[in-house]
Amino acid sequence: MTDTKTAIGVPRERNRSGGPRRTPRSARGGESVGRRLSAWVDRHVLAVFTTPALAFIALTMLFPVVFTIYLSLTHWVGGASRAPEFIGLENFIRLFTDDERFWLATLRTILLTAGAVLAQTVLGVAIAVLLHRKFVLSGLVRSVVLLPMIATPVAIALVWRLMFHPQLGVLNDILVRLGLPPSDWLANPDLALFLVGVVDTWEWAPLIALITLAGLTALPEEPFEAASIDGANGWQKFWHVTLPMVRPIVVVAVVLRLIEALKTFDPILVMTNGGPGFATETLNIYAYNIAFQYQQLGYSAALLIVFFLLVLLISSSVLSLRRGKE
Repeated sequence: MTDTKTAIGVPRERNRSGGPRRTPRSARGGESVGRRLSAWVDRHVLAVFTTPALAFIALTMLFPVVFTIYLSLTHWVGGASRAPEFIGLENFIRLFTDDERFWLATLRTILLTAGAVLAQTVLGVAIAVLLHRKFVLSGLVRSVVLLPMIATPVAIALVWRLMFHPQLGVLNDILVRLGLPPSDWLANPDLALFLVGVVDTWEWAPLIALITLAGLTALPEEPFEAASIDGANGWQKFWHVTLPMVRPIVVVAVVLRLIEALKTFDPILVMTNGGPGFATETLNIYAYNIAFQYQQLGYSAALLIVFFLLVLLISSSVLSLRRGKE
């Protein structure tokens, strides 16, 4: 077919070489869609690869936080027939002014966390220093020592609950064989919280030991050689050389354990369920009971927000203390 422009006497546009100018591929229709899409992705590669991750975070983290904040401002018993009733800050006012159980749970949470983390830090650093030395079957000993933190907290709590059983437990059997009277163990209100801390320490001291051991392995040898030349003994090397050098790593381990210890839930629920009475009821257990036993979901949400702020405050304080000493 004769070109229209040629037919009416209008010459075709020509390129620099004198031949007719070709129509760009982007103007030819659908065959260049893939190329245009590929070029657009190349220009916006950062947005293309980060948007799915940001959307996932917003869906799984941001929405629950926003919903919890909204729920804390309402009165809701969790029934589908009754919508949440907005009450403002009444839940928080009640929490701080008219709930003695909340303050006692807060005190138990702080006591359990402080005692457990302190014991785990001392034992973890001591275990790491011992495992850092070379001896026969050192690899096997390391594996055995680190085994407790591999098991799930629920399984460990069940095992220890059986050991603490007044009639069937192995601990009372040992006491009887030694001629000592059996103990109530977890049924004793004065002993239950301490025993929960013992179990938590037994499980998580190896974690601090593992992190500290990694730090000890990376320490340079020159400071220890200089200390030996100066006549320092083993204790002086540990106190004046090893401990200051490994302290930043220990602080990181302590912060990690501090956050997790504040949120201890599984061992308490399995071993005592907050009892006997309220002797082991921490903030986690209290929030759980308020939500699922008393069906006060709005009040429980307010409690969880206060709990989150407490965890944030304590963790930030520890990190600030570390920065202040550096």
